[in-house]
Amino acid sequence: MATVDSKIPQGPLADKWTNYKNNIRLVNPANKRKIDVIIVGTGLAGGSAAATLAELGYNVKAFCYQDSPRRAHSIAAQGGINAAKNYQGDGDSVYRLFYDTIKGGDYRSREANVYRLAEVSANIIDQCVAQGVPFARDYGGLLDNRSFGGVLVSRTFYAKGQTGQQLLLGAYSAMNRQIAKGKITMYNRHEMLDVVVVDGKARGIIARNLITGEIERHSAHAVVIASGGYGNVFFLSTNAMGSNATAAWKIHKRGAYFANPCYTQIHPTCIPVHGDQQSKLTLMSESLRNDGRIWVPKKLEDAKAVREGKLSPTDIAEEDRDYYLERRYPSFGNLVPRDVASRAAKERCDAGFGIINNSTNEGVFLDFSSAIERYGKEQAHIHGIHNPSKEKIIQLGEEVVASKYGNLFDMYQQITDDNPYKTPMKIYPAVHYTMGGIWVDYNLMTTVPGLYAIGEANFSDHGANRLGASALMQGLADGYFVLPYTIGDYLADDIRTGPIPTDTPEFDAAEKNVTDSIERLINNNGKHSVDYFHKKLGLIMWNKVGMARNAKGLSEAIHEIAELREQFWKEVKVPGTANEFNQELEKAGRVADFLELGELFARDALERNESCGGHYREEYQTEEGEAKRDDENYTYVAAWEYTGKPSEAILHKEDLKFENVELKTRSYK
Repeated sequence: MATVDSKIPQGPLADKWTNYKNNIRLVNPANKRKIDVIIVGTGLAGGSAAATLAELGYNVKAFCYQDSPRRAHSIAAQGGINAAKNYQGDGDSVYRLFYDTIKGGDYRSREANVYRLAEVSANIIDQCVAQGVPFARDYGGLLDNRSFGGVLVSRTFYAKGQTGQQLLLGAYSAMNRQIAKGKITMYNRHEMLDVVVVDGKARGIIARNLITGEIERHSAHAVVIASGGYGNVFFLSTNAMGSNATAAWKIHKRGAYFANPCYTQIHPTCIPVHGDQQSKLTLMSESLRNDGRIWVPKKLEDAKAVREGKLSPTDIAEEDRDYYLERRYPSFGNLVPRDVASRAAKERCDAGFGIINNSTNEGVFLDFSSAIERYGKEQAHIHGIHNPSKEKIIQLGEEVVASKYGNLFDMYQQITDDNPYKTPMKIYPAVHYTMGGIWVDYNLMTTVPGLYAIGEANFSDHGANRLGASALMQGLADGYFVLPYTIGDYLADDIRTGPIPTDTPEFDAAEKNVTDSIERLINNNGKHSVDYFHKKLGLIMWNKVGMARNAKGLSEAIHEIAELREQFWKEVKVPGTANEFNQELEKAGRVADFLELGELFARDALERNESCGGHYREEYQTEEGEAKRDDENYTYVAAWEYTGKPSEAILHKEDLKFENVELKTRSYK
């Protein structure tokens, strides 16, 4: 049995990473040319890791299920990336970014990993600027910043509302340089379906060519999983519809522990669900909360009239609006962390103040009228316009707002047919990100030697709640500045190993496992589509393992998911054949994995008898409805070992030690 050893270096927190780098083993350039590394996933974490490792001299094989690395879901990140540069001179520092991240995660993350993340954050910005990433700049040409939730400083660098896309293009260009040199072999439209473990070490993968259906063997001296999170276990989420947990779940079944699966982030600003036939949800960037104010009507009759279309939000007087985040959290206002903002929206809607005319009435307003007026007056003053008309103020203000958020406003209008410059956006929380993931140590290695997990695929940095603009930071930190050091220490033992053969019993067994599973799906002459089961799973997850959870609902969810999984294998119908382009077959394999992961997710939530961050148990809350932690019994990482069924998984605990911050109840009031 693998042990949960985090391998955190000794010494003061601020010196750990430096001392670690000074003492690890290195691989010389000539020997790097003899070593192969497989990277699964080519978003920001995988793309940056592939480019960097190839630049160092390793032979990299990179896999993505999309037709190009440019289509990785990292491209959908909108608002920005955090870094402790203190360009605004507002008191930011490496320690403050570290502290904000620990506090934002509700004190459920490793101090050493989070401090390292804050420490390398400044390097990320320099790297990306050198690549040509077009970060926003102020009037004088200096890099600009804005604020995100859970902090009191402006440390978020951004490229309008498309930061993820621009950062991904930077990583992709670095990859292309190495592809052209032959140091990266790119396998587009390939999906990893198993990892191969030889003599206890990860030595390759089994992948399916999604165009031809061919099953392929690929070997390497180390395997890196950078395949993102598992938010699509809820069916409806802000993730791309192809985003899946298959790579992570397959390595879990081969010995990699899965950590804190119940830690899932519900993003407070998404376009609400509009019907039963919807297949995904759309994020509205957290950056909008810099200038947008969130509110619902104060009067139940006004909320009802809005839902029925009898009252426009612009006709509701200021004194009849409840800016509930500003009321409840005056210090942070609309920029409270995501878990706090999401629960507050749910509370108002549960009380009957929701403004969307659907089956649940779930929705609140995000209003920019105050910002438009404020910016308009400022611009009039700058341009020397005395006594400007209201129309002129609004015109000037809308121009400023458009310069900051124009593409987001356009996207909103195209989806909803409402003009957010003239009427408030309608928003509601939705599944967005997963803080849980594959357990890794300080080196980003899983419990299987030679098998690494980076980016959203691992659990390491965000605790029970991720702060906004920190996902891009973690992905690029892992890929550009952490993994290239840590993996070298491991690979130093492989300089004489030589190429890893694929004609071994271990590869034979792994390939047979994959082909047997595919044949079972193809030959299963059921009566329901894959989506039929995925939607049913999503409803169970959202209703009983979603924003608010309780022991009764979680116990029911565990039972219902197990029954649904049994029904899936009896009644799912996958048309077509295995040896062709077959997207239903792709989905079937992914949903089969979600049906196992969902059960472990619910079990983890049931075992954790406290509320912390995105894990909110209704039995454990303060008198004011805030999350109530139990630090005496639950200050640990829950690392689950697979033993055959999710219901039989073994819980291992990694105790979290806090030597540099004081454990206390989060307050954003």
